[in-house]
This record gives sequence, structure tokens and C-alpha cells, in this order.
Amino acid sequence: MTATDRSLELITTAAQAASDKLAHDVIAYDVSDVLSITDAFLLASAPNDRQVKSIVDEIEERLSKELGAKPVRREGDRDARWILLDYVDIVVHVQHSEERVFYALERLWKDCPEIELPADAKATRGKAEEHAKLAAEEDATEFGELR
Repeated sequence: MTATDRSLELITTAAQAASDKLAHDVIAYDVSDVLSITDAFLLASAPNDRQVKSIVDEIEERLSKELGAKPVRREGDRDARWILLDYVDIVVHVQHSEERVFYALERLWKDCPEIELPADAKATRGKAEEHAKLAAEEDATEFGELR
């Protein structure tokens, strides 16, 4: 079994929306062979809570406007550390970068086929690592200047 055309359409639109809002490490997996509840997962992350919310809002808006899709469930809004959007055909996980590293969802789904995403979404790979390095360098510089 493979993800349906509808699932792929939802994933592609959601991935583009996430990358347009500067999400990090956007990736999608076809989980239809291992899960009966959904066809695909989209994972994305951001370095702060405000950006996590912004990405989720953009995904919701685009899927609603462009494809007439509304989530049946939305969880995790209060803390904006990990927001889940359940569209039945697909499930979108937008996580704070720290949660993304801690929970390592990619490790759970790495045996599932990866879904081809738009070029903009693919270009987000490695952004979390780049961001972490820059933040560490800024902290080191700031700390050095304080001495």
C-alpha cells in the first residue's frame, strides 16, 4: 500500500507552507504500510515557540484555502513545543527544535519510504543544525565579551 494522491497533495502543500515560514528540516514519510490510521507524516521544526505557531497557522490556512482540508484534531497549542495537526490522511508534527532532537521521530519512521517534497522544503534540511551552531557561536562571543 502507498499513500493516496490526496495524501500526497496534502503533504506537498503542507511542506511548502512550512518551508515558506522558514521551518527547519521538513521531511515526510509514507507510513501507510505500518499504520492503518493515516497515510503519511510530515515533520518540521523551528527554533522558537512563536515560529512553531506561525508554521502551524500557515499550514492550516493553506490546506484549508487551497485544498478545502481542515484538521479533525489539533493538539499542543498551549506550549507550542510540539503541535500536531491530524487531517486523517496525513498527520503534521511541528516541533520546537529541542523537542525534535529529544523525541527523534525520524528514528521511529526511518524504515518507511520518504515522500518526495518540493525543492523549497528539501532546502530546509540541516537548517536546525546550522541554527544551533550559529546560536552557540553567538553565545560564545557574547560570553567572551562579558569577561
